[in-house]
Parts: sequence; structure tokens; C-alpha cells
Amino acid sequence: MAEFPSKVSTRTSSPAQGAGASVSSLRPDLGFVRSSLGALMLLQLVLGLLVWALIADTPYHLYPAYGWVMFVAVFLWLVTIVVFVIYLFQLHMKLYMVPWPLVLMIFNVGATILYITAFITCSAAVEPTSLKGTRPYNQRAAASFFSCLVMIAYGVSAFFSFQAWRGVGSNAATSQMAGGYS
Repeated sequence: MAEFPSKVSTRTSSPAQGAGASVSSLRPDLGFVRSSLGALMLLQLVLGLLVWALIADTPYHLYPAYGWVMFVAVFLWLVTIVVFVIYLFQLHMKLYMVPWPLVLMIFNVGATILYITAFITCSAAVEPTSLKGTRPYNQRAAASFFSCLVMIAYGVSAFFSFQAWRGVGSNAATSQMAGGYS
């Protein structure tokens, strides 16, 4: 029977070394910002910020209609920030078990529908809640205009995300190489 060798070399690693490697791989993908999906998300963030900032600068709490507009604008602005960060740092590639094209399509369609209601609500409430020519009237009218633009931006994103979900214009190899966005 063979003897057990007296010198055995073993290597161990600590969990901290493995965690450090994954943290260092979180780098922003600037190609995403230049893509159509990234540019549309930035546009949605800027216009959405304008909508809720304009409404927030008026006494909106006196009118329930503007409460709904504020809810839609702030909620979708925050969710868009989260989705933007997920795609910017390519976390959607690490969370491969989530069907991201489907999630993005459902989010964009839902956001479009919510912004349609917010646009209609905001536009219909401008004249009854403000005197024409006053500062609140102008801010609420501008918020209506920007909510229309955000609604269109989410609609365009919904169209592109529907095409990405269906796989129109690409195949599996090119969508994987492009990081899932075009």
C-alpha cells in the first residue's frame, strides 16, 4: 500500500477575492448610451423630469388630477432610471434568466398607456385649474406638452422593444454580440 505523501500543496481562495473580481467587471457600457434604446431612455428621463418638475412647482396638491400626473411621472421616471442602470452596467447579461426583451416590451407598453392617461388628464385639467396667462397655467400647459413628448418616446421604445422581442431584423448571434440592444 502506498504511503500518503508528507507534503501536499493545496491552494485556497477567500470569498473576498471572488467578489472583488465581479465588482471590477461592473463598468459602464458607453455603447449602450449611443444606441437607440439608450438614447430613448435618456430622452425619457429628461422629459419625464421636466413633466414632474413643472407640476411640482405648482400647487398641484389642490387638484387630484395632478396627483395622478405626478404619480405617473415620478414612478416611471424612477423605474426608467433603474432599467437604464441595469442596461448601462450590462446587468441584464448577468441576470440571464430574466427574459429582458419581454420585460422591456411590457414596461414600455405599460409606460405608454400610463403616459396616455397622464397626458389626457394633465391637458384636460389645465384650463379649469388655472387662469390663462398666469405662471401655474403656463407650467401646467408646458407639463402637458412634455407629457405628450414622453408618451411618444415611450411609444417609440415600445415599438422597438416589440421588434427586439420578436427578433425582427436580427438573429440570435447578432443580438448576443450587440448586448441585446441596437
